[in-house]
Amino acid sequence: MNQPGPDPISTVAALDEPTRRRLYDYVVRARAPVSRDEASEAVGVARPTVAFHLDRLADEGLLDVDHQRLSGRTGPGAGRPSKLYLRAARQLEVSLPQRRYELAGELLAGAVEEAEVEGVPIREAVARRAREEGRQMAQADVSGELMPILDRNGFEPRNEDGVIRLGNCPFHNLAQKHPDLVCGMNLHLLQGLVEGLESRSCTATLAPSPGNCCVVLEVS
Repeated sequence: MNQPGPDPISTVAALDEPTRRRLYDYVVRARAPVSRDEASEAVGVARPTVAFHLDRLADEGLLDVDHQRLSGRTGPGAGRPSKLYLRAARQLEVSLPQRRYELAGELLAGAVEEAEVEGVPIREAVARRAREEGRQMAQADVSGELMPILDRNGFEPRNEDGVIRLGNCPFHNLAQKHPDLVCGMNLHLLQGLVEGLESRSCTATLAPSPGNCCVVLEVS
């Protein structure tokens, strides 16, 4: 499963500085990895300042770093490799409230392929894929606790007298248009999560209510 990474809002905030934003735009439009000297010349800013901002962008995961000897020489006397910067391989998405449409796409696309290969009904394949994803969600999270996992995955859980209600659906727009399919997928995802945590005191069921996700988790 693709676990949520570092806080994307904090990462994007790193671009709210004019020089840093100019450097980022220059690097991602370049046809090859960019050195500090190249970036300094391109944006007209002193090299030490450029180095600081490029490293900040790399620390935030917005740029990747490579090391190469630009002279082409190797061996003793060739000098130290230069630090080069390029667009990060990491994909960054920001949404408030948190949405996980890429996860929904992966589950549904995988289910279509599985249904075609194995000759099973598409909804059965969706249920199996979602349930397995939920188990992986449980196994991948270091906390091993239901509420933090739900929170990190965008469900905004709150415990109301033994019933965990979810204030946010990460698949909201899809669920509005295709409620039977998407809410069913979400139910199996959360059932898989409960199974992965080996929690016998918690049951995920469909119980739509205004302003909440369609799934609730009942704690006995």
